[in-house]
Amino acid sequence: MGRIRRLIIGPPRDVSDPEIFHHLSLIAFFAWVGLGADGLSSSAYGPEEAYKALGTHYHLSIILVAMTTITITVIAIAYSNLIQHFPGGGGGYLVASKLLGNRAGVVSGCALLVDYVLTITVSIASACDQIWSFLPPHLTAYKLTAELALIAILILLNLRGVRESVNILTPIFLLFIVMHVVAIVYAIGSHVTALPSVFRDASSDFHTSVQTLGWGPLALLLLRAYSLGGGTYTGIEAVSNGVTMLREPRVRTGKRTMALMACSLALTAGGIMFGYLLTRATPVAGKTMNAVLLERLFGSWHAGGIGIGTALVVISLAAEGFLLVVAAQAGFLDGPRVLANMAVDSWMPHRFSQLSDRLVTKNGIYLMGLAAIAALLYTRGDITTLVVMYSINVFITFSLTELGMARHWIKDRAKEPRWKSQLAIHGTGLVMCVSILVVIVFEKFAQGGWITVVVTSVVIGFAFGVHAHYAGIGEGLERLDEILTTVPLPKQIAPAGPSELDRNAPVAVISVASFSGFGLHQILSIHKSFPGYFKQFVFVSAAVVDSGTFKGAEELERLEQTTEEHLHKYIAWAQANGLKADYRMAVGTEAVATIEELCLALAEEFPRAIFFMGRLIFREEKWYHRLLHNETPHAIQRRLQFQGIQAMVLPIRVL
Repeated sequence: MGRIRRLIIGPPRDVSDPEIFHHLSLIAFFAWVGLGADGLSSSAYGPEEAYKALGTHYHLSIILVAMTTITITVIAIAYSNLIQHFPGGGGGYLVASKLLGNRAGVVSGCALLVDYVLTITVSIASACDQIWSFLPPHLTAYKLTAELALIAILILLNLRGVRESVNILTPIFLLFIVMHVVAIVYAIGSHVTALPSVFRDASSDFHTSVQTLGWGPLALLLLRAYSLGGGTYTGIEAVSNGVTMLREPRVRTGKRTMALMACSLALTAGGIMFGYLLTRATPVAGKTMNAVLLERLFGSWHAGGIGIGTALVVISLAAEGFLLVVAAQAGFLDGPRVLANMAVDSWMPHRFSQLSDRLVTKNGIYLMGLAAIAALLYTRGDITTLVVMYSINVFITFSLTELGMARHWIKDRAKEPRWKSQLAIHGTGLVMCVSILVVIVFEKFAQGGWITVVVTSVVIGFAFGVHAHYAGIGEGLERLDEILTTVPLPKQIAPAGPSELDRNAPVAVISVASFSGFGLHQILSIHKSFPGYFKQFVFVSAAVVDSGTFKGAEELERLEQTTEEHLHKYIAWAQANGLKADYRMAVGTEAVATIEELCLALAEEFPRAIFFMGRLIFREEKWYHRLLHNETPHAIQRRLQFQGIQAMVLPIRVL
């Protein structure tokens, strides 16, 4: 089983390799592929929804093209500024937490989590819609199965790591760019002589609409179409959320990535919508609007009886479909990252901050993938419903982010010389995002919008419940420290080096984390259970690298230094109480495997050693305790006992 897993996912990575961050980080181009594809791919469904919302007033799409370009520019500049002010990443969750408070941060973070699940679902569903636009109708029955299979493949691909997944998908991204540039340039070039009449007709239609509808209803029509095309702007935030995976200098790389994504999205989305107008494209059952556009552009091309145009249509739609699969990557790249950030802050179960031996947040990847499958099954892959569900949470996060940044520039205007220009950008972005959010919720609440509102509310409630539980545990641990008031405090203990231990004498090996009453309670429990038996102690600790510390070589060095400092405090405490003590430590991504390796080495070194691990116990075990608290002590005990080593779990009650 292990060999199969290694074959599929790959061998473990060495977290202590000083070049590991360079190997895993992305330059601006590859970040554009891995993160920018989410934004660029939205041109497959965003412009279509906006154009269809205009109905018979399709000439107004020229105004929508301008509005779309301006909106992309404003949001991209705002998020580029975000990278400057928050170079550690985190995106909307971190910004809202820092600038608006933890509660707003949790709302933004939970909205992002649901958003990234829907990023995967929308992208995969739209991808298959594009491909099934040129497949025979009788194959439609297999579309949902294909969508589920694609999500499963992406789960496996992302378990291998970020860099590998991006490298594999880069050719697809480039093919999309080339084919759509050709399509847009040809659409404009082949209709260049008709452009004056197109603009005249648009002007005439505008004035006729004003006379028949009035300024107010016409403005509302445009606002509705503009808002329902809000899916076009989804994915712009992906770069600011994933800054930590970018190559140093991260801020400059992030800004370059954002510029590439904004320019490509504005040209593609605007060009496609303008192409609809030039070719008079109209919705056709079983086909996407992009398929209709491409058929009108290339469908009549023939050379020597060969349908070159049909081949170009198929290649373009296939490239679009595969790019949407690439776009689903953003859900797997940034979703687990946001989840991990919230787990580090105790808003989500701590296990979601853990890294696998491939240095990816595997629990987050599994959760994103399974939740996306559930959403796909519920909606049966209906892209219209999914886009509505998707857009709501995107603009909740956008709105909170812009509000936080606008508040920041107002609050710190005395210290910020450029506050007026920055406030203008973020204020404009706030008005745009709130307007789109309100219209989408109002218009589409009964058509799928309520699902997003309910699911997001449940996730927010879950986050507050998790945080309350961890806060209660924290208070219990503090009370445990207070109970041990007779124990000398670390500052009262003189630093000392490890003792020289007798390898033939009994040794108590204790697995500890930070220096706290929890660890000291283990020592006292051992003395109570084995009075006067153990005179020698070895403290073992795993410096576990999680998503909160895997941000650079300096963070890893700080982690090792902090872990070693805590171990020295245990040694000093033991020696101050007349005991001999030593320590062992190692750096790893999983506590169980790391501690097991240390303990096996100690078992050979000290034949009479007994191994102890402390575990929190509760008066009543609840079903959710296994989710919120890992089973590390029992897992270590099982592994050591299987090796014939004596190991005990010490129950420690804090509640």
